[in-house]
Formats: sequence, structure tokens, C-alpha cells
Amino acid sequence: MSEEHHPEIEFEHDDFDFTTLDDELRVDELCQELLKHFYQHLQLNGRTPQQASDLAYAVDFYLRDYVLDFARQNVMRPQPGIVRRFAANWFITHTLDPEAGMLERSLEGIREFYRYLHGRHYISRQELSWLEKEAAQIEYYRRRIEEFLAIYGDGYVAWEAECPVRE
Repeated sequence: MSEEHHPEIEFEHDDFDFTTLDDELRVDELCQELLKHFYQHLQLNGRTPQQASDLAYAVDFYLRDYVLDFARQNVMRPQPGIVRRFAANWFITHTLDPEAGMLERSLEGIREFYRYLHGRHYISRQELSWLEKEAAQIEYYRRRIEEFLAIYGDGYVAWEAECPVRE
């Protein structure tokens, strides 16, 4: 992530709505801008440039690849289960070598990102609370990774059924 300063700009929730490909490309650019502000916020709040970069990169993967591209959701309107489906299924099945430590770093970034959104009044205290609870289920996600790596035969169907990636 670049270290140049980006003055905070205000986003509207509707800015992150999309239906067409052009809308999606516009929202993707907005997500990149939002991530730059998040990166700077992390540094202003005590993270080293490397720590801020690592967390912002993890959130970039979550936001742009999962929330936007796969789940097709508005970033500013998180839905219950979004973090859980990411951590307990999508991350595991979309990572070449799913590893609990990498997932935990992603979840740390996701928690910080949603705290940042709450601090900017983009999400409510209630939304932040359930998002943080979903992100804190580390042992469950560890077990999901272990079970996934141990799948043989047609075991994937049962594994996926426990936490389907789609609502």
C-alpha cells in the first residue's frame, strides 16, 4: 500500500450498490480508495507501515474478492453470516493451502476494518458486535480447516453443508 496521505472523504452507503458491470468496476475503485484510508488509519493508530499493509492486504482479499465479487454485497451493508461464511468455507476453498495462522491474520484485519467503519459511522454498534463475534470464532474455523484437509471420498458434501458458502 502506498504511504502517500489521502484526506478522508465521505462515502455514502448507496455508493457501494451495484447491478451492472460498470457499477461493479466503480465500486471496486471505491473499495480501493476506502482501503487506502483504512491503511492510513491503521498507521495513525500505532501500526507500523508493514503491519498496516499486511492487514489492509488481507481486507482487500476479503472485500474485493469475497464480499464484492463472490457474495455480491454492498460493503457498507454487511449481512449476518458474511464473515462466518468467508472464514468457515470460502477462504478455505479458495486458498491454495488454507492455514489457520493466515486465516487468523485475515480475521484480525476484518475486525479492524469493521471497527474503522463503525468509527466512521458507516456501520452501527449492533452490526459491529455481530461481525466481531463472527470473526472471533477462531477454534471453529481451525476445526473447519482441519476437517477440510482431511476430506476423502464424497466427504465434501457433508463438510460444505455444515456452513454453506451461499445463504
